[in-house]
Amino acid sequence: MNEMSDSELLRYNRHIMMPELDIVGQQKLRGAHILMMGLGGLGSPVALYLAAAGVGQLTLVDFDEVDLSNLQRQIAHGTNDVGTLKVTSAARSITEINPHCRTVEISEQLSDASLTGLLTEVDLVVDGTDNFKTRLMVNDACVRTQTALVSGAAIRLEGQIMAYDPTLSTGPCYRCLYGDASDGAVNCAENGVLATVVGVVGTIMATEAIKMIADLGQNLAGFLLVFDAASMEFRKLKLPRNPDCKACRDH
Repeated sequence: MNEMSDSELLRYNRHIMMPELDIVGQQKLRGAHILMMGLGGLGSPVALYLAAAGVGQLTLVDFDEVDLSNLQRQIAHGTNDVGTLKVTSAARSITEINPHCRTVEISEQLSDASLTGLLTEVDLVVDGTDNFKTRLMVNDACVRTQTALVSGAAIRLEGQIMAYDPTLSTGPCYRCLYGDASDGAVNCAENGVLATVVGVVGTIMATEAIKMIADLGQNLAGFLLVFDAASMEFRKLKLPRNPDCKACRDH
């Protein structure tokens, strides 16, 4: 990998100053390729913070267009982006924040096969989609290809985050928690969500992605982090692996 330029060293100075991260960790971020599933309320802060933090490449996947009702919480998009593909709008915002971060835009709904193919090219997936069908497909593909995954959800005043780390042989996956959950009420279009709740959850998701890429601290694999904004409480729950899970039982 090429050495960092003077402008990059200055840009990431506050990271490099941290002994837990240092220039070695920053180089890992610089060389990382992360797949972003969804550029809505959760994906927006994740993408912006990962770009700002120095992740080298983000592949952005979302087939939706920016709607006026998105702007209350989807901070990667602005008023002038209404009617624009979210991947295009988010890519512009990312480049404005950090031109060193390369972006690839995919504005179509991925099949299981095309998603699996993409995972051979990335180091980690961040899933901020809003339906169980897609979340379970992403989880199963990550387990099959042994790709790290950070998944989050938010609704009303609550949020949750979990991670799948393929290096942990006893760690649970998303399907261990939800099984064959039917497609349903995980989206804010039907239930509403406080704007800042997706910001809190998305920022934690970005933090977990950075930690997993840079080998920083202990990640959330094996746990479910639950956030309740009404009481301003976090709970970290231990998650057991489901021995009958059809996604990870053979891994």
